[in-house]
Amino acid sequence: MASRWRWFHQLGSPKWFFEKSAKWLPWIWAGTLILLAVGLYYSLWASPIEARQGQGHTVRIMYIHVPAAALSMIGYVAMAIASTIGLVWKMKMAFAASRAIAPIGAAMTFIALFTGAVWGKPTWGTWWEWDARLTSELLLLFLYLGFIALHSSFAERAKADKAAAVLAIVGVINVPIIYFSVKWWNTLHQGYSVTQKGALAPEFQVPLFTMIGAFYLLFIGLVIMRLRVEILMREQKSRWVADWATEQKAQKRGV
Repeated sequence: MASRWRWFHQLGSPKWFFEKSAKWLPWIWAGTLILLAVGLYYSLWASPIEARQGQGHTVRIMYIHVPAAALSMIGYVAMAIASTIGLVWKMKMAFAASRAIAPIGAAMTFIALFTGAVWGKPTWGTWWEWDARLTSELLLLFLYLGFIALHSSFAERAKADKAAAVLAIVGVINVPIIYFSVKWWNTLHQGYSVTQKGALAPEFQVPLFTMIGAFYLLFIGLVIMRLRVEILMREQKSRWVADWATEQKAQKRGV
């Protein structure tokens, strides 16, 4: 238990996270590229078309849509948790993490909506339908954008962190609505084809879960990169940031 709390407090140190994350990123990007290469090969060429429901090649959209949609919700939950930690424990790194997650989560939400529209045209005969899941997912995009806009509207960072954190926490109620919408309401969107046992044919599982892994690593890598930038902006007057900048300049001159 003591080691867990020590790890938690270390994560709260901007200097410790910045130094450690520089070592994590090469491994994360290597894993991302490998999984993306394998996933795209299976998704675009090796996997069969869907014949049972007549979707044909449109089933390939699932390999992008599903991980993006999942990360749109996971990202917002992570942002809300980080905001809660920031408000309760006054941890600046938690606020920085929320700020870093927001644009990446918004991008994943947009990808989910766009690919859903591309899939919906040949399947439903329309690009958009005010379906419960589609509407709540669109609301999620507005919540992400609202978080970003609200945070940017304050000149004082401390006030911006607190105001945006409240919005993130309140808005998290939309996530279970998105997830359970296909169960609670009569919706056009298909049910749980991924999480239900036997609902997804084995030949579609390898490319899908490979792409899910690739997207998750991509999400983590992008958030860490943005968080590193956020740390430099917040800690720019710290001595360790000045020392790091001096070291970077020295390395460039050496090259």
